Amino acid sequence: MNSKSILTTAGILGGIAVILGALGAHALKDLLSEAQVSSFNTAVRYQMWHAIALLALALLVDKVKGIKGIFWSWLSGVILFSGSIYLLNLDELMGLDLGFLGPITPLGGLGMILGWILLIIGARRK
Repeated sequence: MNSKSILTTAGILGGIAVILGALGAHALKDLLSEAQVSSFNTAVRYQMWHAIALLALALLVDKVKGIKGIFWSWLSGVILFSGSIYLLNLDELMGLDLGFLGPITPLGGLGMILGWILLIIGARRK
């Protein structure tokens, strides 16, 4: 895992977070309930925070052991956590039945937490 790959992923996640944040603040605010907009914004925040964390991780490639595990834990966590929240909140608008995604959200949260734990372990081991 190299800095370039991590930075590219951080840029993609960050850019998508900005786009979805704008979508939630403008286009969706009249289509979703207040609770749904709040939930959508939570997903955006967690995605952006982890995009920023990936930027920092790219700077730590030579200082932390287990970068690959941290990277994949955060990335999969964001996809499962934020992705499922986006889809669950847009479910009704899209006319789909995505309720089965509900249990996936906490798995994404666990993935993000695992990445932070791996960062602590990797920093201590290097």
